[in-house]
Amino acid sequence: MQTQIPVEIGYQRPDTGTCVDAEPFALQVTDISMEPEFARGCIVIIDPTGRATAGAYVLAELDDGFELGCLLGDKSAWHLVTLTPGAKKKSISLEQIRGVVTQRAGRRRSYFKRYG
Repeated sequence: MQTQIPVEIGYQRPDTGTCVDAEPFALQVTDISMEPEFARGCIVIIDPTGRATAGAYVLAELDDGFELGCLLGDKSAWHLVTLTPGAKKKSISLEQIRGVVTQRAGRRRSYFKRYG
């Protein structure tokens, strides 16, 4: 039986203009909201300098935390939506996007995929 240990994750934005702003980073998907594209437990690589376009998978900072989703919309309005059937679109601004998913990896080599 697995025991879940609550972990508090802090986020402190580095000073703008530093090299750290441009460094890609990895995250592990912890729920099923983005299946089948991103299964629970898979690792995604986020590029904070990536160009967010309609249809791209992005990491956004919302009022209640960070969320991985698909970016929908055009120049007038942008929305973030998960792949869960019946999921509601969340209105966001491009300033809330913290990076674009560029790679996916899992336990099997066949699960590896590049985006963009």
